[in-house]
Amino acid sequence: MRIALDAMGGDYAPAVTVEGAVETVNESEDIEIALVGDEPSIKRELSGKRYPPTRLQIRHASQVVGMDEPAMAAIRKKKDSSIKRAIELVKNREADAVVSAGHSGVAMAMALFMLGASEGVHRPAIATLMPTIRGPFVLIDAGANVDCDPENLLQFALMGNAYCKTMFDNPEPKIALLSIGEEDTKGNLLTKEAFKLLKEAGIRFIGNIEGKDIFMGHADVVVCDGFIGNIVLKTSEGLAEVILKMLKREIADVTTGRIGYLLMKPALRNFRKKTDYAEYGGAPLLGINGTCIISHGRSSAKAMRNAIKVAAEFSRKKVYEIITEEIKSGGKSAKG
Repeated sequence: MRIALDAMGGDYAPAVTVEGAVETVNESEDIEIALVGDEPSIKRELSGKRYPPTRLQIRHASQVVGMDEPAMAAIRKKKDSSIKRAIELVKNREADAVVSAGHSGVAMAMALFMLGASEGVHRPAIATLMPTIRGPFVLIDAGANVDCDPENLLQFALMGNAYCKTMFDNPEPKIALLSIGEEDTKGNLLTKEAFKLLKEAGIRFIGNIEGKDIFMGHADVVVCDGFIGNIVLKTSEGLAEVILKMLKREIADVTTGRIGYLLMKPALRNFRKKTDYAEYGGAPLLGINGTCIISHGRSSAKAMRNAIKVAAEFSRKKVYEIITEEIKSGGKSAKG
């Protein structure tokens, strides 16, 4: 299994991308990695590190897309960017999957342009894992499409259904539509029309779900447009960090705070682990002819390592092919 890694993508690249790649090949014997980016910079990061050289190679790319660059301008002007060259390896079947923590807009556009959409898919979507008290759920779309129509939301539900069944061995995932009320009469025109489509699809649709309930574990897949989904994602990340800081501050203000902190430290550590995006690695772009994992711009070496492993498993299970079948069947394969 060969993974093309955008070595220059992310706030802390290439240090964390190279470190994550080295850790991966040292732990997993069945994974090879092509580090795509500025060769001198990558070699400096590799200097002094121990790893099997036959499973870690460098593919030079002379340009880097900045996180603040307009997506379309970067695509037009930077023909030799690390993101493009990494995706190109998948297109040419020199790699099985691509991982990037770089400019997500460029990564999504390039993946769609170079690999193409899965048959029948109108718009690819980002599927992000998020924690609940019962285990993770899939949020789709988490930012790929800010404007959607009801048919798009139906396809997001079908793609999320296939993803959940394949990656988590869940034969009949519970699908919910994010709205402002549980009743089918609640919501805007988009959610009301999407509700009708999801109700008739061959999936286990459990109806609308409110924002306050998505972390209770009632649904395995929560469907929304990318505008709302990205707000949910970013708000949740920020809230988790604030809760940890507030708890530590409140404990410190108590007279017996030091003892209390020591007693609560394991619980706080577990909470941080469950809400840390690094544990999930990255989010797959569903609905394209290939495997593309988009990681957080602030990814650590641990996050990159987990993203690479997700990419390998995603490709190994051929999730993108299963999604094509799910779209063709309209979800009816979920019950068959």
